[in-house]
Amino acid sequence: MASAAPEASVRGSAPRRQGVDESASLRFSVLGPVRAWRGEEQLPTGSPEQRGLLAALLLREGRTATAGELIDALWGEDPPSQALAAVRTYASRLRKVLGRGVLVSDSGGYAARGLAEDALDLARAQELAADAARARNAGDLAHAREALRRALALWDGEVLAGVPGPYAEVQRVRLEEWRLQMLESRLDMDLEQGCHAEAVSELTALTAEHPLRERLRELLMLALYRSGRQAEALAVYADTRRLLADELGVDPRPALQELQQRILQADPSLAEPSASVAELALVPVRPSQLPATVPDFTGRSTFVRELTEVLAQASVAEGRVMAVSALAGNGGVGKTTLAVHVAHQVRSAFPDGQLYVDLQGAGSRAAEPEAVLGSFLRALGTADSAIPESLEERAALYRAVLDGRRVLILLDNAKDAAQVRPLLPGTERCAALVTSQVRMVDLAGAHLVDLDVMSPDEALSFFTKIVGEERVAPERNAALNVVAACGFLPLAIRVAASRLAARRTWTVSVLAAKLADERRRLDELQAGDLAVKATYELGYGALEPAQARAFRLLGLADGPDISLAAAAALLDHPLDETEDLLESLVDTSLLESAAPGRYRYHDLVRLYARACVERDEQPLSEREAALTRLLDFYLATAAAVYAIERPGDRLVVDLESTACPGLRFTTESAALDWLYSEASNLLACVRQAAGTDRIRRAIDLLWAAKDLSESGANSYQYETTTKAMSDDANACGDGRAEGRARTILADVLLDSGHIEPAEEQAQLAAELVGSAHDDTAISWVANNRGLIRLSQGRHAEAKAFFDQAINGFRALGNRPFEAASLGNLSQAHLGMDDIPAAVEIARRSLAMHAEFGQTVRLATGHYAMGIALTKAGQHSKALTQFGEALTIFIDHRQRLWEGTTHFRIAEAHLAARQPAQAARHAEQALAIGCIGGDRMRGNVLILLGRVLEALGQTDRAKACWREALDLFEQTGSTGMEAAELRTLIQMRASTA
Repeated sequence: MASAAPEASVRGSAPRRQGVDESASLRFSVLGPVRAWRGEEQLPTGSPEQRGLLAALLLREGRTATAGELIDALWGEDPPSQALAAVRTYASRLRKVLGRGVLVSDSGGYAARGLAEDALDLARAQELAADAARARNAGDLAHAREALRRALALWDGEVLAGVPGPYAEVQRVRLEEWRLQMLESRLDMDLEQGCHAEAVSELTALTAEHPLRERLRELLMLALYRSGRQAEALAVYADTRRLLADELGVDPRPALQELQQRILQADPSLAEPSASVAELALVPVRPSQLPATVPDFTGRSTFVRELTEVLAQASVAEGRVMAVSALAGNGGVGKTTLAVHVAHQVRSAFPDGQLYVDLQGAGSRAAEPEAVLGSFLRALGTADSAIPESLEERAALYRAVLDGRRVLILLDNAKDAAQVRPLLPGTERCAALVTSQVRMVDLAGAHLVDLDVMSPDEALSFFTKIVGEERVAPERNAALNVVAACGFLPLAIRVAASRLAARRTWTVSVLAAKLADERRRLDELQAGDLAVKATYELGYGALEPAQARAFRLLGLADGPDISLAAAAALLDHPLDETEDLLESLVDTSLLESAAPGRYRYHDLVRLYARACVERDEQPLSEREAALTRLLDFYLATAAAVYAIERPGDRLVVDLESTACPGLRFTTESAALDWLYSEASNLLACVRQAAGTDRIRRAIDLLWAAKDLSESGANSYQYETTTKAMSDDANACGDGRAEGRARTILADVLLDSGHIEPAEEQAQLAAELVGSAHDDTAISWVANNRGLIRLSQGRHAEAKAFFDQAINGFRALGNRPFEAASLGNLSQAHLGMDDIPAAVEIARRSLAMHAEFGQTVRLATGHYAMGIALTKAGQHSKALTQFGEALTIFIDHRQRLWEGTTHFRIAEAHLAARQPAQAARHAEQALAIGCIGGDRMRGNVLILLGRVLEALGQTDRAKACWREALDLFEQTGSTGMEAAELRTLIQMRASTA
């Protein structure tokens, strides 16, 4: 806030240059303190009354204010005796500060003239609001929302802050009402765009600040309902009705009453936004994901015509459900090629975009519909924070996003109808094209197409397009023999023709003779998919020895694709040599390049490659050696990521040694990018080590990659893999490996809030790692057991375990983990009401973490310090600590810790008697999620209930507590939270 400048400093200001338009660079603000700038220099605006005079003139937008009007504006009905002289003095001082020609005398009064159109922040806000209105009327909600966001950002606290007088007071009220109207409009668009969870947080705080503003209550009810919190939505209405009756003696307005009834009736139209949900983020929302069509597409004219008509008609037919066409046929028959070609033919009929996904239905691990819906929603512009967790919620949002739009969805390589159903748009004027090896008779309403091999004429034409008319025409019979030997299978024909096209010295007859050798294809050319294998054999047989070895060994890896670096490790070749080999395999169509530096097999090609390994890769140890090198690569690289994320942590030196050095990273961001992009491949590699002598390294890889679980990015995959490896280590009789696996599993279960299973695993782990004398794991288990006791309210036992962990980590020289256990010990002391000791221990923990820089561990140090300071009643300092933690967690992509920190910030605000701020952060914790899963969500709801109770919203508070109790009962929690919550609900019910 600008302070009043002494008169001397104004009189002594530097003289202005002659002939310069001094008004051109002037800027003013009134949406906060009254301030003025020339360029980047802030100018002194004088006393509160002088600022009041300036504001009165600026708000008149160039119109003249008489001296009498200015006196009334500044002093009202009781002006001082020298009021006119004072006005003249203020005007004179402002002229000297602002320069010539800005504040002018006119008809016995004054006016501010010659300013640029956007010189005043209020004028900029008005233009942005008008822009938002135009955009909204045109249906561009994303632009409208952004314009309002920018307008609202111009407010900087109270309007005309510190300015006295009746005029300033009237303007404050007027501009605050306008701000609230814009805010309501922006929030309304938030809901229209599907951002329900984010809106709940903001609306909860706003209704606390403006309890009698019914429109805000209405928006909050709708946001809660769309977030699946119906009981809370109805409780908001009950709270509002009681408040209005007590304060004003009136009932809620009709719109609010109608909304309550619609919620009670579960009105389906409430569940979806009324406008385009697709504009959830300011990004393009017209996806164009279709793969390129092949230039030599041949034949299939009947199918092309049939499918084109069905899809094109669906895009224009009003009142008709979406069209679904399902192509079925054996592998290699050309389903994908036909589907992509047809999709390109009808692109113009679907101007709102085209989505594509390979559902990997022919492989052992078909794509999960949840993951596919997540990628589709992102492609349609949905923010990550707006994408719900469950399949049902994602499917509902997906249908809402597509409502009213014309989008084509190509679902390639589907496993079955169950995989496809959640991915169908379900709205008219959209269409889905599905390919699968199975005939989807159970896909209701689908237009089924059975695709067989090509006719001889089509097959010959296709072959000719690739090889060239000049080579095929003289040997037409030989060409017919070639396509017949390929079983008229498009994929087989393409491989054979491509091989011939690449060899100018061969004739068609040479190729036909090679294919005529039944010894090479008899077993393969029986029926169906076996014909594809024969074609692969043809391509494989033409490979050079190094290519063939690469083709075989790459097929061993279980992940969905493989990076160039990982392939180099698996093959034990330099990077450049590996790239040449892989690119040559791409040229033969035996390998696909999914993206620069990434490669993948078609599912059937992978199966064939593995058959080649069994047959041709000798000795057997070569296969194990290749998989060992791949595992070593992932372990060494994951350890490098762990080290860059957690400098000083000695876990990395206690991992199994590796022959492969892995990748090294120059930045933390690059390291995290690698970890999250390789998550599926890395976990697949771990699972593949089950039952082998690689199991210790695989389990250590899980340990090094624990960010995949703790961040929430791949929690489910990570947990199931860890469980499987724990059981496998037990079956192998490897106590050290099993001990580490169960240590990790206890950690994962703690993160997800499953306390009793975590305790069981930690007990098993303690016995195993103790017998194996695994000191690192012993200390880790002790820390986990302390956390379990802490969550159970057994604080003295928790302290004993934390002391054990601290001593163990200290003996190992692992200072970061010693510091982490100290932070946990601080919380144990808090539980025993030893607050001074807790604060001191947290301070020691934070100081140790600070030795290693801005790491994730430092964030947990700030977090522990914030908790201790909150309990000590030092709320402002606690909030500072939590703010530091939050920034680091966000930078390190620790989303669950981000949500947990919001929960703690809410606790601190509530303790400081700031319930409105507490409500905002509690809602953010609910929207983001927390370490501790449903158990922590229950705790957040308990806190939110207390916050709402403090705000007088008792019905909604009770709804939160009931929801929390339901969560505890559903998860089988018998802990102290459930018991205390039942008591709380009973007490409030008895006093209602």
